[in-house]
Amino acid sequence: MSKFRELSSDQIRQLIDTEQAYDVYRTSLKEYEQRFSGSMSWKKSTNGKNYLYKKTQGIWKSLGPRSAETEAIFGQFHTGRENAKTRVSRLARRLDELAPVNRAMALGRVPLLTARIIRALGKSGLIGTAVDVVGTNALFAYERMAGVQITGGLLSTQDVDLLFDSRFSLRLISKDFSHKGLIGLLQKIDHSFAPLARNGYRAANRDGFLVDLIKPTPKDRMSTREKTRFSADEEDLQAIEIEGLTWLVNSPKISTVVIDEKGYPLDYTCPDPRAFALHKLWLSRRIDRDAAKRVRDELQARTVAGLIRTRLPYLSFEANDLQALPLALRQLAPELDPVPDDDAGETLSLTPNW
Repeated sequence: MSKFRELSSDQIRQLIDTEQAYDVYRTSLKEYEQRFSGSMSWKKSTNGKNYLYKKTQGIWKSLGPRSAETEAIFGQFHTGRENAKTRVSRLARRLDELAPVNRAMALGRVPLLTARIIRALGKSGLIGTAVDVVGTNALFAYERMAGVQITGGLLSTQDVDLLFDSRFSLRLISKDFSHKGLIGLLQKIDHSFAPLARNGYRAANRDGFLVDLIKPTPKDRMSTREKTRFSADEEDLQAIEIEGLTWLVNSPKISTVVIDEKGYPLDYTCPDPRAFALHKLWLSRRIDRDAAKRVRDELQARTVAGLIRTRLPYLSFEANDLQALPLALRQLAPELDPVPDDDAGETLSLTPNW
């Protein structure tokens, strides 16, 4: 059975320092982008008067003729932007200082390519809205919630599963993203990414790293109105419909900050760990699923259930917030009770892992 490794007091302190610095950085960057995006300058009109114009998303808008009021607006904008830019730059340097310490203290957990993909999706406003992280990569969020690290091989993965919620309005997606969709985003990160099949749900890069776009099976299997992709581009990935994912889409969501392999923080949104554990246990009972995957599914289910039982007791499998899950699925919870640990008598090592 996979076990949990307690974080040391130094690791906990470092993790909290990193998360606090990241929170301030994120807030300051958002303010900078919202209040000081674009540019502002004076332009002379045909009548010879100077007017103050502000450019936002490529569109110039007049703020009025030159006056004491517009002079003040001009000065406040440029002074405020420089101050905000300096603040964000200083906070970015702080994260640069924290990153190598995080690596040295073994806090970097999320594979680098996975982190880059999730950051790009987050920048497009899709993480936690149209896309959630599921599968093995969700374990990084659950272990952070519990304040431990999962040991063993359950975190080993060379792919990332993205759960597509087709209820999200694609009109909210930026034009830059919607033109080429998910495959375009992946190719900006690593140009070697390519779909494995036309109208397929999976892309791979030259190193064999896989990205799967998955979605729940619709209630009406004959319906053609369900969205399956992010763009109209014929090369974009098309989500594959998988039974059982409706439970994950409809479950509560959790958001947390995790650390990537380089030591940098990123935002993560996943289905509730209780829903994850129940869904994985359900998968492990399906006779049509690969035998090796069934074993891994059950191990992951019991590992997350163990986290909930020992570290997150406020998350009850009987709580009302899980009512969206079918009763038959919720009734599997007692089967996630602990089993004897074969390694309980393991000899403690007295030497480092040189």
